[in-house]
Amino acid sequence: MSRQATSPRPWLVGLREAIPLLGGYVPVAVSFGLISVQSGFSPWEAVVVSTLIYAGASQFLFVGMVAGGASLWLVIAMTLLINLRHVVYGPNLAPWLTASRWWPWLMHGLTDQVFALAHHRLPQLPEAQRLGWFTGAALLAWASWIAGTALGAVAGNWLMARWPLLGDIMPFALPALFLVLVVPRFTSWRWSLALGSSILVALLCTLAGYTNLGIPFAAACGALCFYLVKADAARAGGGDE
Repeated sequence: MSRQATSPRPWLVGLREAIPLLGGYVPVAVSFGLISVQSGFSPWEAVVVSTLIYAGASQFLFVGMVAGGASLWLVIAMTLLINLRHVVYGPNLAPWLTASRWWPWLMHGLTDQVFALAHHRLPQLPEAQRLGWFTGAALLAWASWIAGTALGAVAGNWLMARWPLLGDIMPFALPALFLVLVVPRFTSWRWSLALGSSILVALLCTLAGYTNLGIPFAAACGALCFYLVKADAARAGGGDE
């Protein structure tokens, strides 16, 4: 039997390579499910939010603002503001996307961690395998987020009572995962400058009390820095690195 015939299907490869994401997704999703129920949402409402919004920090903001009685339009505006970073994600993945009508639908599964993984892996894959790989990776991440939310909504209080330390550990799981995915990008001065500026801006916004605003602002600053450096390198006749 040929090597090609025995190679795993692209979506299975995507599933397998996305498994490490569960270490960050599930704990934070459990936290979201628990917080949602404590804020007055029913378990099924929490699951619906994770299914349809599926946006991490935006979901926590959404639940907090709704529980606090904020107006619908303010909730929508703030949720969209935090997710403006996806305007940066899309163009960076576009060169590696193939001609398929399924890509726009699959972008619902484009989270920070899936983007970091896809940005690294898609260029390494043959064009015929990219759609299947992304489908498997994105669906596994999405399913784990929904399952974690359901677990937290139904059994979160029991878990916290049995293992109180989980309350301190789980919120850090997703940032730690993203840090692991981002650190390997510090391989050139261009990437280091862009990522470093994003980290610095986000830190300054957090210290100033503008945590939610810092997410899209830091992403925009990092992207601007990345493309300005590219433009300068092109004018100088140098490479991207």
